[in-house]
Amino acid sequence: MGFYSKYVLPRVIDLACGTDIMMRQRARIVPHAAGKVVEIGVGTGLNLDWYDEERVERLMGIDPCATSLMMAHDRAMASSVPITLEQGSAEALPCPANWADTVVSTYTLCTVPHPQVALAEIHRVLKPGGNFLFCEHVASPDRRISAWQNRLNGVWGCCFGGCNINRNLTRMICDAGFDQVEHVSDDVAGEIAFVRHQAIGWARKPGKASQVVDGAAFAEAR
Repeated sequence: MGFYSKYVLPRVIDLACGTDIMMRQRARIVPHAAGKVVEIGVGTGLNLDWYDEERVERLMGIDPCATSLMMAHDRAMASSVPITLEQGSAEALPCPANWADTVVSTYTLCTVPHPQVALAEIHRVLKPGGNFLFCEHVASPDRRISAWQNRLNGVWGCCFGGCNINRNLTRMICDAGFDQVEHVSDDVAGEIAFVRHQAIGWARKPGKASQVVDGAAFAEAR
């Protein structure tokens, strides 16, 4: 890992992913987390303020970047939710099977080299009936924008830590073995064209649900 990737990129991503628009998106999804929670791609801890201490028993935040986790430490210490931060990959989560009530991913699956493997891991660590909460930018249905996403994807990824702007992540989630997927996919006002089309929602692992997610909440105006 070079100097840029280790020291500069985490701060660039913290700024890019901490805009008012993206924070409003995070606020729509993260408070629905409950029980034992795993957050993949916790990064610098931008989501930590949105967890509800009355709903969350404990939170494990996982990220491959040690620098990002160091930046997340202060935010974790200020939270009233019990939080542990661990270095690790979404493709090999350091959690036993059927452990988590909720897994959270916000603007993370776009950077995972093998998102199908990560989704299989999410499915593995969730308890039967557990919920996967997600907010991701996805491939645009607009053919002109989609074409530019494909053209620029490699350059974009080099600048932003392997981020892919042309993935059909909602289809991947629907195909990942969950028995129910509820999501809203639409354009987020104010975002630049290449990451404007986003999907926000939840998916449930087969089994009796321990927590019920209000799907209508994701359709609220931004």
